[in-house]
Amino acid sequence: MGKNIIVADDEERMRKLVCDFLKKEGYTTFEAENGREALNIFTNQSIDLLILDVMMPEYDGWAVCREVRKTSQVPIIMLTARGEEADELFGFDLGADEYISKPFSPRILVARVQALLRRAESISLPLPLRSMGGLEIDESAHYVYIDNKPIDLTPKEFELLLYMADHAGRALSREQILNAVWNYDYFGDIRTVDAHIKNIRLKLGPKGEYVQTVRGVGYRFEVSS
Repeated sequence: MGKNIIVADDEERMRKLVCDFLKKEGYTTFEAENGREALNIFTNQSIDLLILDVMMPEYDGWAVCREVRKTSQVPIIMLTARGEEADELFGFDLGADEYISKPFSPRILVARVQALLRRAESISLPLPLRSMGGLEIDESAHYVYIDNKPIDLTPKEFELLLYMADHAGRALSREQILNAVWNYDYFGDIRTVDAHIKNIRLKLGPKGEYVQTVRGVGYRFEVSS
């Protein structure tokens, strides 16, 4: 997996136990018996996730979390023997991603580690670029280009066009579009879909024909051959 994880806990037995389970899953671990040592490792190594015991000498887990968050959004799991709600809320305010109370199952901890690393990888991946028939949709930058010229769409128009492009060739009802783009809690008039479609077609010019009306159903996005 090639992921580097810091396990910081002043209790050696707990530290070794967690590291053993992580190593079995292919992770590389760095042990720290106090907060200062954890920060030193973080500064000098490429670290993908930190597991921090709250109560440690020479900087507790909260202090380490606070320092790491000044420069990095790397996932952080806090370990505590207290498990009080106020402590958990304080940890989340500092930027912790997970809060696990002792005693805990090492297998559950490993599962949390895997889930956080998957989430971190998905966030870091660039969003896909859609390119079809002279129309280009850049999801990362929220730009639409026609023959390399930018088109000025409102945020909602952009979301609507992106949704239809991602479902190209399918007939989408107005209700489907409204629920997907405006969410299920939107109580406005369904004709708002028609109004936005009209604006998108105007702004796309000749490419507006890609947004087709399906009589008795709604709309379909389809690129002309």
